[in-house]
Amino acid sequence: MTLTVVGVVTLTRPHRAAPHQAASTPRPKAVITTALPASGRPTPDATRQHTQAAGSPAPSAARESPLPPHGEGPAGDAAIQQVLDTAWPADLAPGDERQLLAAGRALLRADATGIGRARWPGLFPGAGSGRSVTPAFATARLRIQAAIARRDGTDGAVVHLVWAGTDRGGTYTDNRITDWHFTRNTSRKGASTWTPQPQL
Repeated sequence: MTLTVVGVVTLTRPHRAAPHQAASTPRPKAVITTALPASGRPTPDATRQHTQAAGSPAPSAARESPLPPHGEGPAGDAAIQQVLDTAWPADLAPGDERQLLAAGRALLRADATGIGRARWPGLFPGAGSGRSVTPAFATARLRIQAAIARRDGTDGAVVHLVWAGTDRGGTYTDNRITDWHFTRNTSRKGASTWTPQPQL
């Protein structure tokens, strides 16, 4: 109680205008309220602070994040997909988008688990020969949580993937992010194919 009274008195008492500040400039008033339990120690539920400038509306309730918390599992994947779609609206033809998403998902699995690396020998040197880099993630718990394919420059695209997986040490982590960049190749007949670019 004493802390509250001292804080309110200090904040509301008149102040002299600084030499560089005009005396007629109104100063916003702030009120900080701290509720202490009988023990005299603040607790998360018992402590609240509100700062409001004079003449401004009361602050609204804090917004909750549209993203699910870590560890939510497959139940949170739809929310992640919705956030990606809302933040980055579609800008590719549906056929191109489907082709890029399929390639991006396959590349992520190949990169993380080693399965399918032989399909892209230019991206994974030594694939199939036993000389390639050992995969860092187990295949069993790899899950792509959300994915989008969008334009990247004039003749390029990027596949943005959010995924979860268990590394070889047994640590499971979700909301990992990987981007695969592609360039468009157009044949003489006008058909488009997409070529993945090496990771930087």
